[in-house]
Amino acid sequence: MPAVSEQAAVLAANEAFYHAFATRDLVAMDRVWARAVAVTCIHPGWAPLLGREAVMESWAGILGNPDAPSIRCIEARASIYGEAATVVCYEVVHRGYLVATNLFVRERDAWKLCHHQAGPTTGQPPDPAAAGPVSKRLH
Repeated sequence: MPAVSEQAAVLAANEAFYHAFATRDLVAMDRVWARAVAVTCIHPGWAPLLGREAVMESWAGILGNPDAPSIRCIEARASIYGEAATVVCYEVVHRGYLVATNLFVRERDAWKLCHHQAGPTTGQPPDPAAAGPVSKRLH
């Protein structure tokens, strides 16, 4: 598969993650996470979550919480390293930004999330105006 198509596939997997988050769809969230490798997640301000059960339990709590944040991903950049890939992006939230790293692995010809980490940043996207209005909730 050409590199551009691989990057597009990784970015599509990343978008599926943020779409599941935005629509509060736990079934879709479950589908984006890897099953063949250990998964980890570090939500802003949380201790690391290790293992699929802990990670999915955290998403069940977040997606089921009416006060959970609205998050949008912008400025996503994918890099591929064989059977693994990273996406570094900004998350638009509460009149500001978080920076996130999402690590994907290839499982059965599909890119699956195996690590997500988001945290505060003093930086901002190159074109903050392109981000549009931001949420009033925090991740």
